[in-house]
Amino acid sequence: MNNFFDNQRILNLIWKRKFHFVVVGLVAIVLSALFSGPKFIQPKFKSTARIYPTNIWEFSNESETEQMLEIVNSRDIKLKMFDAFELDKVYRINREDPHYLTYMLDIYGENVSAGKTEFETVEIKVMDYDPQRASDMCDSIIHFYNLKVREMHRVKNYEMMQISQTGLDRKYSELDSLMEKMNDIRKKYQILDYTEQVPEVTRGYMNALAEGRGSAGDTKKIQELYGNLSEKGTDAFWLESRMDFLVSVIDSLTVQHEVYRSEYEKEITYCHVVEHPVPADKKSYPVRWLIVAFSTVSAVFLALLLFLLFDYRKKE
Repeated sequence: MNNFFDNQRILNLIWKRKFHFVVVGLVAIVLSALFSGPKFIQPKFKSTARIYPTNIWEFSNESETEQMLEIVNSRDIKLKMFDAFELDKVYRINREDPHYLTYMLDIYGENVSAGKTEFETVEIKVMDYDPQRASDMCDSIIHFYNLKVREMHRVKNYEMMQISQTGLDRKYSELDSLMEKMNDIRKKYQILDYTEQVPEVTRGYMNALAEGRGSAGDTKKIQELYGNLSEKGTDAFWLESRMDFLVSVIDSLTVQHEVYRSEYEKEITYCHVVEHPVPADKKSYPVRWLIVAFSTVSAVFLALLLFLLFDYRKKE
């Protein structure tokens, strides 16, 4: 075996068997061209789309593009694609098979891919036997992506809307309770506005005492109101302050609630389509020249090994 791979021997053998190699090469070309044809390998067509994220939130350390990629590659979207295009029929997988989902996900992964480009867009590639279906699948992935993000945002906005509504209900309930107490003080003690009444009543009361003006009845009313302010004035002042504070809180919560409601109800898209998918006018798989070239080289190399082995045995 020392001279089995001797260069000179190999060159001599190639020259000696040159016609055999030509025949082997020609046969390999013919057979590989035949078996790589559409009768044996069903051609596939590729459709691509490029999308750029917009109107989405960033989570943790993910960029918007990485978040988009996570959603596009999510199982939820894959399952929607299975149903929308009846891919079980396309991929010839029986729905009753216990490993149906595993097979579908594997074949789908071989034909559909999404990845981030150097320009931070997400490129979606779909291979299918039907060029129109490949293009439609690209469009549907974008559509399902928008629906998925909208659903995620709506769930979050609905939660925040419910929280803000609960806060509003609680504050309104507290405000009603305070107003009821304040109305009771106003009826029983004639304290309408503590801040405004205190200086006026105090001034009138002091003047009446100092100058002795007015009837005894008027003086008695002023004394009574003055006494009411002394007894219930602090309560009235606290109630007024608390009510003013609650009104400002309610205003703030109302604004928040309306923002969350607006976000919940709006219908927007969450990507810019940089490159729209179109039906391919030329197949992308199989690459026949590559199959022919590889098959021919492999056949000629195998023939060389066989001829070397036969020649070596003859010399033994």
